[in-house]
Amino acid sequence: MKEIYLTQLKTGQSAVVKDTISGSGAAGRLEALGIRPGKKVTMISTHFWRGPVTVMVDKSKVAIGHGMAQKIIVEVC
Repeated sequence: MKEIYLTQLKTGQSAVVKDTISGSGAAGRLEALGIRPGKKVTMISTHFWRGPVTVMVDKSKVAIGHGMAQKIIVEVC
């Protein structure tokens, strides 16, 4: 399987979170949102000019900043 950054997913594409490249503060925030290794995420929307990225995690829509999304490594399903 291919590992990419979350920001590289296309709308409707699903992937499994493999790792995060972040400090403890950002890692804690992602954990609180349900984005952690082993979780399946589905891209809902992304903005052309580095705006927020919206993904589906479990049954919740979660929006995170583009910079934080670039620190999440996923494996395409």
